[in-house]
Amino acid sequence: MMYYPGEIAIRVFRACTELGIRTVAVYSEQDTGQMHRQKADEAYLIGKGLPPVQAYLHIPDIIQVAKENEVDAIHPGYGFLSERADFAQACVDAGVRFIGPSPEVELEENYQRAYSEALSAFGNGALFIERFLERPRHIEVQILGDKYGNVIHLYERDCSIQRRHQKVVEIAPAAQLDQQLRDRLTSDAVKLAKRVGYENAGTVEFLIDKHDKYFFIEVNSRLQVEHTVTEEITE
Repeated sequence: MMYYPGEIAIRVFRACTELGIRTVAVYSEQDTGQMHRQKADEAYLIGKGLPPVQAYLHIPDIIQVAKENEVDAIHPGYGFLSERADFAQACVDAGVRFIGPSPEVELEENYQRAYSEALSAFGNGALFIERFLERPRHIEVQILGDKYGNVIHLYERDCSIQRRHQKVVEIAPAAQLDQQLRDRLTSDAVKLAKRVGYENAGTVEFLIDKHDKYFFIEVNSRLQVEHTVTEEITE
């Protein structure tokens, strides 16, 4: 089942059809005419009486649809609930496979929880200090992991060209990147994912300074919009 509407749902449904897997979509009252609903084998209304955004954030309705229709797995897409540990846990509790990292390794959610705990205990949510890097390169490594502990990387993307903290241009593979540095980046990304038992698609992000020293930023524990760039350089 794909709970997220739009382009990513259509792409996932296309892949499932090629693999012979039946698909299920959910939609809000405002999205009855959306293409993702038409492309699925089955489609069900969620969030009745709610605005569209709230409808797609209504976890009980999503889980109810999955249970009532014997859904095997839920793909969260990107945005909305894709990085919410409570949604991943709700899927697990309902006996539905969550196509994403386990709730225990939803890193961003854990950071937010640590912030809240620090703020409550100390009146200050600060967690750590980051080094200032002048004009760094922003390199991200695409990874894939399975439930057996296997992790691979699908090379890197250079996303240094940004505007208002949003990526504008993605280049893969990264240009003018020393091969030894590339090997270290991809190797460390895989080691990190294996260490935490990471499953499914994710992106490990780094900053590289002018001396080719690199620093870990974060893991995006979901399928990113930019994954299509990686598709162009892999088979």
